[in-house]
Amino acid sequence: MKHSILLLFLAFSSLLNSQNDNLSDPKDIALSPIQNTKRNVLDLSGIWKFKKDSLNIGVKEQWYNGLTKTRSIAVPGSWNEQFDDMRDYLDWVWYETETYVPSNWKDQKVFLRVNDATYTANIWINGISVGYHEGCHVPFAFDISGYINWDKKNKIIIQVENQLSPERVPTGNVKGGSFETLPASNYDFFPYSGLNRSVELFSVPKSFIRDITVKTDYNEYVGVIDINVEKIGSYKTGNVYVYGGEKVIESSIKFIENQGVVKVEVPNVRLWGPKDPFLYTVKVTLGDKRNPVDIYELKAGVRKVSVNEKSILLNDEPVFLKGFGRHEDFPVLGRSSSNSLIVKDFELMKWTGANSFRTTHYPYDEENYNMADREGFLVIGETPGVGLYFLGDPESMEKRQRAMKRYITEMIYRDKNHPSIIMWCVANEPNDKAQLGQMGYTEDNDKKMAYEEFEKLFKQVRSLDATRLVMYVGVMFGPVDWFNLTDVIAINRYWGWYSSPGDIKTGANAISKELDRLHRKFKKPCMITEFGADAQAGLHAVNPEMFTEEYQKEFIKAYLDVADEKDFVTGMHVWNLADFKTSQGLIRFGGYNLKGVFTRDRRPKLAAWFLRNRWKEL
Repeated sequence: MKHSILLLFLAFSSLLNSQNDNLSDPKDIALSPIQNTKRNVLDLSGIWKFKKDSLNIGVKEQWYNGLTKTRSIAVPGSWNEQFDDMRDYLDWVWYETETYVPSNWKDQKVFLRVNDATYTANIWINGISVGYHEGCHVPFAFDISGYINWDKKNKIIIQVENQLSPERVPTGNVKGGSFETLPASNYDFFPYSGLNRSVELFSVPKSFIRDITVKTDYNEYVGVIDINVEKIGSYKTGNVYVYGGEKVIESSIKFIENQGVVKVEVPNVRLWGPKDPFLYTVKVTLGDKRNPVDIYELKAGVRKVSVNEKSILLNDEPVFLKGFGRHEDFPVLGRSSSNSLIVKDFELMKWTGANSFRTTHYPYDEENYNMADREGFLVIGETPGVGLYFLGDPESMEKRQRAMKRYITEMIYRDKNHPSIIMWCVANEPNDKAQLGQMGYTEDNDKKMAYEEFEKLFKQVRSLDATRLVMYVGVMFGPVDWFNLTDVIAINRYWGWYSSPGDIKTGANAISKELDRLHRKFKKPCMITEFGADAQAGLHAVNPEMFTEEYQKEFIKAYLDVADEKDFVTGMHVWNLADFKTSQGLIRFGGYNLKGVFTRDRRPKLAAWFLRNRWKEL
């Protein structure tokens, strides 16, 4: 009898360990981990154990207690690039590492932060289920203080899968398209999978600063920095210091129900912008001034973003966005983080004379934004909402909407304090058709419903951050009235490539007329967020022909010439900075999109030299 009870107890414990409804809290990623006298960070990047679970038996067999018969994998890293036999594999895998947690962290809260697990991740610490996260390209964190074994190694196991589904964002395995691809993503970049960014342990005091929101403005020569602080714990006071001006500005802060607000005025303010990306340091302390219990510092740029009928305004002056769409993509790395690659791409963009980029089509590793803050680049921060659609199965649509709302929250919580981000992009090329590739019109009530669902996302963005512009990127033949929701008209257009192929002149004429129609209808500034042509490096022709470097250069030149004729065009982003990997398909030779002005390994094509000569003159 006792033996039966024991078996029943063990089975129940196993069930508890493998099932956890604890979804990560977006507030736990609001402040990036930092090392100072009150906080600690331990980067777990390195070589982890790895095991494929194609039969999805790992939970049943309790792999969360420890993996056997493993292979080695780099974290961060995309498994599709590291293993030849797993290039197209998107199902369940398991990761394992072991680490000590420093003993001087015992009196603090300890969090595990995963900066990107694509797409779904389940976490176990020492065989105990901690929680899960759904979504890609955004961090998540869990308080693991109660799961740590002190003074000995701790086993961290992460189960991940990246199955493509119409219910997810971005979508996959959507039926009705013109071409099939492998893997069957519903977006034009490779579905790299796994722990693509770093995994970290970090600690904070038991009473700590949970979030800081910085909003800036100015009045003539006086800068205004509004600082909202959220804290955890019983302390009722703190202090704020702003460094970088003529003197250190100090203000006390009082908390009411864990919230405190301070307005700091900065005399003779230096405004942040591409020509002078000056950053102030904002330091917040909690508790006693002489011996605070917690300290957090971040960089802030004082600047204001607005819009009129013809221009995006930065600090009340028109600014023209010259730049690119980009992808986190490189041989061997896949989509994994690399500070070397981030620096290289910024150097290439500066070499061309660019001043901006859009995070196509997902939030990037946060070092991109830190770099943009320092270098004075203007950034359009985009959600993973690529290929989004609002009709079809109601249950699937509701799941996509739920995913989008969470993405928006996580993206804004993490990135809201970066002065480089001047606009939020809700989605790239969303559609009101029930199925992609379906060119017929839907019923009026369905169109109305799609508009209303999309509008909810715009309202959410503006409720979380009213200091930035909001946009989405329109697709060819997509709904036009959705631009009523935006501050800027942004479109991706390939007249002369996908339409009227080979005929640059006809394509340029088409985009010229379309821009005129859009501005006449909406009275908003316009920008082309994608335009370009595939070019095989080294392929040349006397007369520009499709796929030659000459055709790509002439295509880009024609679109830029059209933009120069229109005072309401406020930006032009070439697609793409560099060639990148895609799923295999009939229109993707070798499984690559070759629209980069640099090759995938960052060698310039003719178009890159053309842009350098043109943009450097500006």
